[in-house]
Amino acid sequence: MTTSAVPAHQGTQPGPSLSLYHLLDPEVLANPYPLYHRLRTEDPVHWDIFLHAWVVTRYCDVIQVLHDFSADVTPTPEHLTAIGLAALNPIAQMMVSQMLFMDAPAHTRLRALASAAFTPRRVAMLRSHIQEIADSLLDAVAAGSSMDLLRDFASPLPAIVTAGMLGVPVADHLQLKAWSADFAEMLGNFQYNPDRIPRVLKSVEEMTAYFRAAIREQRDHPREGLIHALSTAEIGGDRLSEEEVIANCIVTMVGGQETTTNLIGNGMLSLLRNPDQLETLRADLSWIPSAIEELLRYETPSQHTTRMAPADVELGGKLIRKRQAVIAVMGAANRDPERFADPDRLDITRVDNRHVAFGWAAHFCFGAPLARMEAQIAFETLLRRLPNLTLEPGPLVWRQNLGLRGLTALPVRIADPESAARGAAFHG
Repeated sequence: MTTSAVPAHQGTQPGPSLSLYHLLDPEVLANPYPLYHRLRTEDPVHWDIFLHAWVVTRYCDVIQVLHDFSADVTPTPEHLTAIGLAALNPIAQMMVSQMLFMDAPAHTRLRALASAAFTPRRVAMLRSHIQEIADSLLDAVAAGSSMDLLRDFASPLPAIVTAGMLGVPVADHLQLKAWSADFAEMLGNFQYNPDRIPRVLKSVEEMTAYFRAAIREQRDHPREGLIHALSTAEIGGDRLSEEEVIANCIVTMVGGQETTTNLIGNGMLSLLRNPDQLETLRADLSWIPSAIEELLRYETPSQHTTRMAPADVELGGKLIRKRQAVIAVMGAANRDPERFADPDRLDITRVDNRHVAFGWAAHFCFGAPLARMEAQIAFETLLRRLPNLTLEPGPLVWRQNLGLRGLTALPVRIADPESAARGAAFHG
């Protein structure tokens, strides 16, 4: 096999038409899968001249990158200062303490302490609480009306759950959601947007102050939740510092809200666009766990993540130099025909469905059990209580978050049972 290295200044690979920067085009953002298909077939390990990074799209290669490459991609405050971006130091200072951007052994230590605070027992205890929240949100909608499924259900559900999980007042969930959305714009985008920096800095400052106050208040008045659990978690005498607790509460809050909201919204849209699958699910709700896995694969909420090459390494016939950035596109890997039969077809009964929506190996999302449970409850409740849900006509707009895929709104109509029955009889 011939191995080639592609310096940043040479355009010797297929040209800019394959760049992920095309996701800035609303039409490509609405349906990125043709672009992913071209990347997988024409240049599966592609040097993106605009992003100054390798883009990897085949399932096997994405697995290798997630398993073997470095997650330590966040610039330090010292590095930002050296390149004239010292204003971003508060963001960098927090992100370098988040396990999302760490390798072993630092990642192993943080994850062990966090996992001790995020046990299956704690997750299982939330089930009835999540069901109550889902029911209360749907109590506010009426047959024969319209609703924005994102605004009225998919967004507040994980926000309220996250507030309870953290151990902060549920009344704060709207503020938590606003902070989360700001931080997610930075996590999900690879373009530098100086116009957003003041807003993100303000959110980081406010979040840090909020969680610092909550930690200190809970030292004197403990309450069940992740803040107290992280603050008191101990393994072999090792505990998290206050800064580590704050940073990892923030990344858990953002991940727990944004991806679950998008899973519910993207998933419901996919079902409404595939009425045969929706009817299969409505007819037998026992398919819901399988359906959740297929919806995660089909419209992956977290589309890509960045890693660094730990050393010079060959991948797909290309030589990737040490510390070059590599963007692993999970959304493309999950549509790879070499791994999934008929990958562009939604099939809620799919059996062999080892997708990478939650990542892989050491950085597999430790909140996955909670996300799955929330989604299962959300879809079961929606289908049981709103069996005649239909998509309102009109264009859909996707968020300009290139990594965390989700809609800005999902307008749906809740048909009353009588009119739905008349319509079914007419069409029958």
